[in-house]
Amino acid sequence: MTGWTALIVSPSDNCGIDVPVLGAGWNVIHANSIHQAQEVVRQGHCMAALLDCTGGVTSADLALMERMLPQPHVGWVVAARTMELEDPRLRRLILDYCVDYVQVPFSCDEVAYSLRHAYGMARLRAYEPPSPLESGPMLGRSDVMKRLLRTIGKVARNNAPVFIFGESGVGKELAAQSIHHMSRRRDKPFIAINCGAIPPNLIQSELFGYERGAFTGANQRKIGWIEQANHGTLFLDEIGDLPLESQVSLLRFLQQGTITRLGGHESIELDIRIISATHVDVGAAQREGLFRSDLYHRLCVLTLEIPPLRERSEDILLLAENVLRQHQGEAQRKIRGFSACAMRAMMSYSWPGNVRELINRVRRAIVMSEGRTLTAADLQLVDHSASDPITLEGARQQAERNIIRQVIARNGNHVCPAARELNVSRVTLYRLMQKHGIRADDRLESIEKYLP
Repeated sequence: MTGWTALIVSPSDNCGIDVPVLGAGWNVIHANSIHQAQEVVRQGHCMAALLDCTGGVTSADLALMERMLPQPHVGWVVAARTMELEDPRLRRLILDYCVDYVQVPFSCDEVAYSLRHAYGMARLRAYEPPSPLESGPMLGRSDVMKRLLRTIGKVARNNAPVFIFGESGVGKELAAQSIHHMSRRRDKPFIAINCGAIPPNLIQSELFGYERGAFTGANQRKIGWIEQANHGTLFLDEIGDLPLESQVSLLRFLQQGTITRLGGHESIELDIRIISATHVDVGAAQREGLFRSDLYHRLCVLTLEIPPLRERSEDILLLAENVLRQHQGEAQRKIRGFSACAMRAMMSYSWPGNVRELINRVRRAIVMSEGRTLTAADLQLVDHSASDPITLEGARQQAERNIIRQVIARNGNHVCPAARELNVSRVTLYRLMQKHGIRADDRLESIEKYLP
């Protein structure tokens, strides 16, 4: 253990921790105030820290702790008495940011064990390589995003058409850009077209271009968007809104690899990677005669499904920090980051508008905020700040509920593989799901038959 450094922080003069209790092998830094501890943390001098609250903490101390504790390179442990743990703000800080806590009376071995655990967890986070997604158009560290990145990497090496599914606002165009940036066409044009935003009478001319004199007002030749994407990537967003007439022309281009400008007679050969996306049910559109099946099968050679933000909650704070970093200049003052209540609100909100809604809320908060940190009120998420006092048992129940939901979602809403991942029996998982009111979209019989 030689060389391990622990920070012991005592906000009050009445320090309840005797420094030598850690034993041999530890380098101990003792901070007499949270301000002093912040400087030690900022300089990266420690990876494990014990926050001694046994002498009592003030509201000012808690406010400083809210800014100090969200440090991924430090594993935090709190020492507290029962009376301190009755403070809901302190309990929330422990739940959100600390690896462990020890309660008076505690033993020296217990403190040393908790700090070793905190040190180990911080080391694991330090070893975690940055996700390649963070260097491209998309961001994410969650398991679903890592799987998506691996799929994008495979798709990018191929030249077949790609069809992207996903709810509105999940980032389908960003996925298309990632495919383009990881492909051999990265230095060629990336042309994005929103098929639902073009007036129906202009779609043909906008997609395929026209020759001079092709119609009244065509005073000169125009190169269409498809031709502009030659040797690059053409992204057809909201392809489900494309009129049937234009679908026929697009199908002909996909079959022959050539286009003819309106009013022209020359066939122009093109080399283009086609990526399409929609949030509508294309299967239903085909059954209703609104989308051609032959066009769908031409476009849907490779498929990607972008998960909604509520299914990758681990990425919410990462995305929010990235938006703040990109748009910091829009604020009238330097913004340090997000308050604890803002982070709680973002994590408990369901984000029906997905990433687009998150970007809009954070940008609006940056402009309208009057403080140094963005709060839940700035994000207009006050009702989701989860500020009500909770018990430790309630926190454990919430954590269990969240883990079960995440694992079930990660396994495609199938109970059997989720049970294997959680290392419990299917019957046990059904019982836990019933306990927490969780339903999986499994085509199985009622769960009651599996319960005693």
